[in-house]
Amino acid sequence: MSVITTRTALIEQGRWLTVQDCKRVLVVVHTVTFAQRLREVFGLLEADLRVQLVFTAAPHAFGSGVPQYLHDLGITTVPWEEALHSEFDLALAAGSRGVHELRTPVVRVSHGASHIKLLTDTGLLAPGEPRAPGMLSRQHLLHDGRVGPAAITYAHERDLVELARSCPEALPFAHVVGDPCVDRIMAGMPRRERYRRALGVAPGQRLVTVTSTWGPTSTFGRIDALLPQLLHQLPGGDHRVALLLHPNVFAGHGAWQVRGWLAGCRGRGIALVPPEADWQAVLIASDAIIGDHGSLTAYGTLTDAALLLTPGPRREISAYSPAARLAATAPTVSPAHPLAEQLDYAVRKFRPGQYDEVAALLSSAPGQFHRRMRAVVYRLLGLGEPARPPVVPPLPLPPPLERWEAAPTDTGAAG
Repeated sequence: MSVITTRTALIEQGRWLTVQDCKRVLVVVHTVTFAQRLREVFGLLEADLRVQLVFTAAPHAFGSGVPQYLHDLGITTVPWEEALHSEFDLALAAGSRGVHELRTPVVRVSHGASHIKLLTDTGLLAPGEPRAPGMLSRQHLLHDGRVGPAAITYAHERDLVELARSCPEALPFAHVVGDPCVDRIMAGMPRRERYRRALGVAPGQRLVTVTSTWGPTSTFGRIDALLPQLLHQLPGGDHRVALLLHPNVFAGHGAWQVRGWLAGCRGRGIALVPPEADWQAVLIASDAIIGDHGSLTAYGTLTDAALLLTPGPRREISAYSPAARLAATAPTVSPAHPLAEQLDYAVRKFRPGQYDEVAALLSSAPGQFHRRMRAVVYRLLGLGEPARPPVVPPLPLPPPLERWEAAPTDTGAAG
């Protein structure tokens, strides 16, 4: 038996613990994206002396940044194999890989802006079975023909309508809790000018944020077409540019490589927001967003930013998602015209509330995520909730954009 295993066994037996008789909750982290969403959930438990949180990094193709992300939060982890053979009262997970092997009830937490991308592994579909979004599909919710999670949380009542079609067996386990990113952006909007000052955006300057999901049809997957226009048309005294990329871009290629590809941006007024950053403040501070079919662009509809879309893969997007609705209403980038002119057009045509119908699809319980999510978790733990509202600290002020400018290739560790 290893030293680590011996230590964990002693802790489980209560022999090394100072605070004892706690409910043990395992937080299963597959990727940085999932970690950011789970942080909204395990933060609801961190001050409760009746609960001991234990963290593990589960295997995932995009999991390379997870250990550093958790380390920066001051979190230590137990090995995945050890977590599989340990007893817990509850587990929290945003991903599905391997969680059916855990010896504990699991709460599956939705991530992203609703459910945008359709199931990619069509080989698992029965003949004639339509493609559902991943977390609404039978392939992600059932194991050996049975619903795996003890609870599944969703952001919108419309998700239950889709779930009734795609996997009705999961309906008794589904809970509509809202979306924490929606709540944080809405709560942060009154602080917009403070975020702009913190980022170093001067009065009269336009902050343009370029958002990208991951994959070949994303904005970054086609950055070779967009980057020259960003470099030669936008930066300068009137514009600041921030690149906001999905963490899977960094995890898939490595942070060193991503920064290397963008090394030509250094000193040109273009900042690369790191994957661990609190990105909501950047969206709130933006005057315009150039984005694709990913969640970040959809969350931009909650802000005062004008939107300009890059072309997306329509057949890969759920027809009922906010991304599909946005693609039908927002102006789209054309390669036949200068980007600066198209951006000016989008800004001139933008009106507050222009994308309210899209924003309404992100959450049917705005402002209620932390209260509803806490109720689900404590019910499954068999504990009464703390006698106070959930404490949700405001978004921190971001650092100046200069700190995030794309580094040269001889700095930065591979991710």
